[in-house]
Amino acid sequence: MSDVLTVQGLTVSVRDKTLVHDVDLTVGPGERVGLIGESGSGKSLTALAILGLLPEDVHARGSVRLTGVDHELIGAAERRLSRVRGRDLAMVFQEPMTALNPTMRVGDQVAEAMLIHGTISGRRAARAAASSLLDRVQLDGVARAYPHQLSGGQRQRVVVAIALANDPALLICDEPTTALDVTVQAMVLDLIMQGVTARESALLFITHDLAVVATVCQRVLVMYGGRVVESGPVEEVFTNPRHRYTQGLLAASDLESADRRLPTIPGNVPPAGQFPDGCVFRTRCAHATDLCATLPPWTGTASSGFACHHPADDRGSAVPRVVASARQPVSSTAEPAAPTEPSTSAEASDA
Repeated sequence: MSDVLTVQGLTVSVRDKTLVHDVDLTVGPGERVGLIGESGSGKSLTALAILGLLPEDVHARGSVRLTGVDHELIGAAERRLSRVRGRDLAMVFQEPMTALNPTMRVGDQVAEAMLIHGTISGRRAARAAASSLLDRVQLDGVARAYPHQLSGGQRQRVVVAIALANDPALLICDEPTTALDVTVQAMVLDLIMQGVTARESALLFITHDLAVVATVCQRVLVMYGGRVVESGPVEEVFTNPRHRYTQGLLAASDLESADRRLPTIPGNVPPAGQFPDGCVFRTRCAHATDLCATLPPWTGTASSGFACHHPADDRGSAVPRVVASARQPVSSTAEPAAPTEPSTSAEASDA
């Protein structure tokens, strides 16, 4: 069976600066893939390039193909892309208040997604389907509320309902739980998982939270400096990291070692477009040598490998706790629903 998403040689640049370099990635049918890395690594730019939502002065080249779409997404006209976004390809953004229309009731916004793409005909039928979708994300009776009347977790669930409204082949989530407290985060993750599983949709999940990746994803790609530096099955990468950057990320996430100082990666992420030639991590790596001034080759297969001149030993890592601690059932603790009519007291406890 062919991949749902195939990205080859994706490069994103602005003027004379290259922000994302030669990214290759695939997502198979029903597969859940995580994309991790520090802020400024190029994760969100990669997602926006796939969706065709880059700013006007930022340009992408390479190839992005989506199953069921008979044309290349890179360079496609906006008219053609608008037929794909929201139908075959959908996204849950990090900040729901900027993703939602503050002047429309949330039920109408969910219904609009179906009406625009013609998956349901008739406004009455679309509103009924929207109400059913909101019920499924545990938002009973909020269809007539406005976004400002909902809590942060409730707004994010509305965005999830909109993204899943047309049963997309691929759902992209860009830090969908960053601004939420832990209990609400677990609920939103659970709803995303239920939604993609029920529709047999593929998932590309962007996050800083390694425990979330270990819980949600089957395979992970590690980005730094606009490049994919390591990829593979989650448990393999998290228990036996080969790239020195992946090793540093995992060590810095090991919060259970109270008997020693928490390791950190020295230095800071360079500004976008100002990463060094060769290995993009070499200016922060304790193992760097003159050889690292040349671009390291990819070692392994297309879906599992790394790009490092001095990889960590292939004999297990001292930081398997990220995987172990994440193997907890995702909570489905419910938030209180907002009232069906506008009210100044409609803020829920996790706002």
